[in-house]
Amino acid sequence: MLLVLHSAFRWLVVFSLLLSLYRSYRGYWGNRPFTRTEDRIRHWTATIAHVQLMIGMVLYFQSPLIKAFLQDVGSSRESFALLFFGMIHSTLMLAAIVLVTIGSALAKRKPTDRLKFKTMLVWYTVAAIVILIAIPWPFSPFAARPYFR
Repeated sequence: MLLVLHSAFRWLVVFSLLLSLYRSYRGYWGNRPFTRTEDRIRHWTATIAHVQLMIGMVLYFQSPLIKAFLQDVGSSRESFALLFFGMIHSTLMLAAIVLVTIGSALAKRKPTDRLKFKTMLVWYTVAAIVILIAIPWPFSPFAARPYFR
């Protein structure tokens, strides 16, 4: 059940990040005001990412794949799927959530609307790139998984 929830929730993370990036880009280059709607999108993007992180952390410590990785980290290097989920995926995703959190917090405190949009645009773009790299896409050479589980 956790795996299905984690797999489905990733689409909310991706969608909210893309929406935030779109609104930030449009706001920054269009010199638009940072309205309450943008602030809510900023907030909910970070919240959705944090919920996904919590689901992922629970899944991490209950997954048989991770248990196999943690039992013998040295030999896990031979199985790239174990290494990917045991270390790479979790580390990159944690880093991405930290980037989203920092970007959200900094944007909230910026004095001008343009700086708020720019801050979100920069931090959320880097986070989105990290997330897109770390997702086990069906076409991934690292650890292919279906779009939905």
